Amino acid sequence: MKNRPYILLTPGPLTTSDTVREAMLRDWCTWDEDYNSLVQDLRARLLAIAGGDTAGYTSVLMQGSGSFVVESVIGSVIPRDGKLLVVSNGAYGDRMETMARMLGIDLLTYRTADTQVPDPQKIRNLLADDPAVTHVAAVHVETTTGILNPVAGIASAAKEAGKVLIIDSMSGFGGVSMDVPALKADFVVSSANKCIQGTPGFGFVIARTSELEKSKGRARSHALDLYDQWHSMEKGRGKWRFTSPTHIVRAFYQALLELEQEGGVAAREKRYRENHRILKEGMAALGFTTVIPEPLQSHIITSFYPPQAAGYDFKRFYQNLKDRGFVIYPGKLTEAETFRIGNIGDIFPDDMRRLLVAVEASMYWNSRSSKQEEA
Repeated sequence: MKNRPYILLTPGPLTTSDTVREAMLRDWCTWDEDYNSLVQDLRARLLAIAGGDTAGYTSVLMQGSGSFVVESVIGSVIPRDGKLLVVSNGAYGDRMETMARMLGIDLLTYRTADTQVPDPQKIRNLLADDPAVTHVAAVHVETTTGILNPVAGIASAAKEAGKVLIIDSMSGFGGVSMDVPALKADFVVSSANKCIQGTPGFGFVIARTSELEKSKGRARSHALDLYDQWHSMEKGRGKWRFTSPTHIVRAFYQALLELEQEGGVAAREKRYRENHRILKEGMAALGFTTVIPEPLQSHIITSFYPPQAAGYDFKRFYQNLKDRGFVIYPGKLTEAETFRIGNIGDIFPDDMRRLLVAVEASMYWNSRSSKQEEA
């Protein structure tokens, strides 16, 4: 591939196709009708892959990383007298809690261990005990570990209680089959540089139109006012309020076309699952243990404990893999040393097989180097 010194085995930014990168080589004017028409087509295509009957839903794009977009939702849709229940089992659920606290939003948190999934019945009990809660926010795929949360159960608990539901599907949308209308989700947030395989720079929200309309005037930030951003795109037929990341938008449009050419979300999910299977089985054969048990493990990113082997050092291991053309992620758990390997992006089963060869070679080098240093 062109301009690819190594493969990013991370949960985003991730490895993109040549054609996605090449789409950024042209300049665009934010006021031009051609560009705005492209934005409108992009918004419609996002709705088309949200699953089911999306009548009553809309999509809105927002500048910044995924966290910017999550904060735009939390800060825009919860009224001053509202209360948010955050369901968390990792760093990204915790981040939503931090956002709400800093925005002065009344808050209730249900926190489980990073290696456990939330219990929908516990959510029902919390909502029954605290009727002041108006909104529930949860993470679909918690990138801290790669755990796949029971989003359908969480959604049922929230909607049975009549609450507005916010789902951070940053690492799930486009790579994990989901039906937003069937979940009755009100706001689903994701980013350009995840499973749709675009580049970093903006995120998007699949929103229930009626709930978005209620948020007019609620925003706690001017730049991150979700309603105002949506209203400008509707009124201006694709016009962003402020300067849009034109090159990244065009690359994302190309990525959407490539998702459709691959066969849609189902086909992409199948490829990611095969990537994960090859990785999991191959790493186990090399002595690595997964952090998350298979029934709870997503196919997006996989966390591993280090091997119980003399001479292992993550920094050296990381550099050895990078020298061989692969970049992985350090872990985010506080109670144990781990590392993470992403299964998403423009990567394929043969890439995972080559990675396993590189891992085996890197571990041999680690052990040999350690013995040389001790001598």
